[in-house]
Amino acid sequence: MAEETIFSKIIRQEIATPLLYQDELVSAFRDIYPKAPCHILIVPNKLIPTINDVKEEDELTLGRMITVAKKLAAAEGIAEDGYRLIFNCNNDGGQEVYHIHMHLVGGHALGPMLSK
Repeated sequence: MAEETIFSKIIRQEIATPLLYQDELVSAFRDIYPKAPCHILIVPNKLIPTINDVKEEDELTLGRMITVAKKLAAAEGIAEDGYRLIFNCNNDGGQEVYHIHMHLVGGHALGPMLSK
């Protein structure tokens, strides 16, 4: 069983963080260390440590994460100019919190995908 994370506490509002979206599958809130003018985290309410731990039963949740990202991008006014959706997986992939989460980033030109 995966361990409790800070995101689990935010989802349950044990850590008071304004939620931009929440339903039975996913929650969304602003990143506390934004890398762009708009930087929102979209997380499954169910604790899934890494992308490697996703199961077929999680497909609806992952799909919901994308449709919520689309809605939030429109609400934030970044849909037309463009945005990026990012999942990090494990240490080399840059994952810091072991509760999968999708970064919705935008608000200015983001440049190349990766730098050396």
